[in-house]
Amino acid sequence: MAGPRTPKGRARETAARLAIEYPGSARDLCALDFSTPFQLLVATVLSAQTTDERVNMVTPAVFARYRSPAALGAADPSELETLIHSTGFFRSKTRSLIGLGRAIDERFDGEVPTAMEDLVTVPGVGRKTANVLRSVGFGLPGLPVDTHVTRLTRLLGLTESTDAERIEREVCSLLPASQWGAFSLRLILHGRRVCVARRPRCGGCVLADFCPSAQLPNRPAPASAIGPGAVSGRSSRRFG
Repeated sequence: MAGPRTPKGRARETAARLAIEYPGSARDLCALDFSTPFQLLVATVLSAQTTDERVNMVTPAVFARYRSPAALGAADPSELETLIHSTGFFRSKTRSLIGLGRAIDERFDGEVPTAMEDLVTVPGVGRKTANVLRSVGFGLPGLPVDTHVTRLTRLLGLTESTDAERIEREVCSLLPASQWGAFSLRLILHGRRVCVARRPRCGGCVLADFCPSAQLPNRPAPASAIGPGAVSGRSSRRFG
């Protein structure tokens, strides 16, 4: 059976196969521990340039100390810096966290906004973070574009762009809005576990039979039988 030949066909087949490999909703697939959208926002800001595991080690104390945007906005910078020091870039992250706490408290009555146009006005929040909040925190349409999503969507021939906003627009046009968030998180998981940047494991990839990049010279040959579960080690809700 011939594989899909169009970007839309490849996107939908990719979504279907990765949903089997990495089941669950966007919230299930998110590696960050949180209970509320506000906590997710704080954790996402802290996750820049560090691992999700490291963030999850730090956030319990942060959440316990700053239970609301108002409390975070009034934080003593030196105290907050001490709590988040191990995540790296702690001074700039402290400025962003205090700024976002004040902004949410003063401009949004202490509630994290849901609209993209509002979220991107909050200090420390760009489109990627806003899309994480929308898709994971609120169950709304949103496709976060990070380096894994950029790389895999290009390898799969879903886009030719390297610009995050353009990738977001083009990939979103190929899939139902309800799938955007989980699709992004599944691509990230797949990029970490199988389609590794330095040495992609095409021979064990469930997408290899139709991925344009898997057919290029010097790529590992696809396994003779590719199907659900071909990836060693099923995913859990945690990122690797």
